[in-house]
Amino acid sequence: MSVFPETPFLGVLGGMGPLASAQFMLRLTLLTPAARDQDHLPALLWSDPRIPDRTAARLAGGEDPLPWLVRGLRGLEAAGCGAIAIPCNTAHGWIEGMRAASGLPILHIVDAAAEELARQGIHAGPIGVMGTAGTLAMRLYQDRLEARGYSCLLPTDEEMAARVSPGIALVKANDVQKAYAPLAEAASALKARGAAAVVLGCTEIPLGILAGPHAEIGLPLIDTIDALALAALRWAGR
Repeated sequence: MSVFPETPFLGVLGGMGPLASAQFMLRLTLLTPAARDQDHLPALLWSDPRIPDRTAARLAGGEDPLPWLVRGLRGLEAAGCGAIAIPCNTAHGWIEGMRAASGLPILHIVDAAAEELARQGIHAGPIGVMGTAGTLAMRLYQDRLEARGYSCLLPTDEEMAARVSPGIALVKANDVQKAYAPLAEAASALKARGAAAVVLGCTEIPLGILAGPHAEIGLPLIDTIDALALAALRWAGR
């Protein structure tokens, strides 16, 4: 008989980007109701920053990331994981291909964000959505949130070009402090247009927003890193 418990690992398919994956592991740990090491969820992080850029693949004919994503999935499956969390919103544009290649359940980050909206008591009103150009073009949030009865407000093309995309790029370059201002301005613009909350639908965005006085934005901000970590804890019965 094995001395090891049968609790399956959570597999974390990461590297998109590396800092967001590290933040997911940190938040997974801090959100766990634990009194000792052994109370935490066993987890394995596959952090491969070589995975081709997802937005470039979708919008500019860049290299297909799916073979790389499947490689990571199969590595985590072989290591004994029981479910997969992917702390990258845009990668969910390939979720059907990933599900076809693996029998493991994949926790959907958009559904996790929707559950967090409900948990915070936000059941109506326009929801602002910030994300990469690829995420917004694929309607990853719009379709799933609208199916739950929400309407979505998106940054304008000008706001994407001047604030959101540069802010994401700054976080990927490890300059999170400088990322705060453009990202906060984009969130504030969505608030001014009537958003009841803003979903930070790229896992770099919470890192930039939290680097400054985010409470001054003055409305609920749905951190998709935290939302996915909470979904993982629900999967594990925690």
